[in-house]
Amino acid sequence: MTLGLVLAGGLARRMGGGDKARIRIDGATILDRVLRRLAPQCANIIINANGDTARFADTRLPVVADSVPGFAGPLAGILAGLDWAAANEPGASWLVSVPGDCPFLPKDLVTRLQDVRIASGAALACARSGEQTHPVVGLWAVALRDDLRRALVDEDMRKIDLWTARHGVATAAWPATPIDPFFNVNTPDDAARAEELARRYPQA
Repeated sequence: MTLGLVLAGGLARRMGGGDKARIRIDGATILDRVLRRLAPQCANIIINANGDTARFADTRLPVVADSVPGFAGPLAGILAGLDWAAANEPGASWLVSVPGDCPFLPKDLVTRLQDVRIASGAALACARSGEQTHPVVGLWAVALRDDLRRALVDEDMRKIDLWTARHGVATAAWPATPIDPFFNVNTPDDAARAEELARRYPQA
């Protein structure tokens, strides 16, 4: 069983603060688009967010905050998701993480990540589009959560690539044209570009 984790814990400084996931793209928020794309691929979805978790109450999804203090980055959010999975979904062996600011996620994300992981014999998997790797878009084994906690707490590790390299990570590739499925909205210009792409490619 694979659970979905939406990482919505960033500070959105380049957008002037607030939740990037709530930006509207072609009539729907990015979060709505992410959830619609993930829901058919996952047994359940949880949201990682810091601050007042009530702001996501309308989703009716579990919201978990980082357990490692100080905005320790995506690995802290992934650990929070893995811990939630272990405590609440004992049948879940895998967690797929996605940023909350990617409005065009692929419909075959989980299948492709699992397939490449199995084919390579790696313990983990992440996504790539074109020449760019996206370590935050990854497939994580719940069984590795204690090792991840040690890396974050005892070693102060923050870079995803350093931790995944210890266990082996396979890469599933998608084309970046005509639209990058992992295009992320970080600035107002990005939001305008995403709006343009959504209208030009309504099936994306």
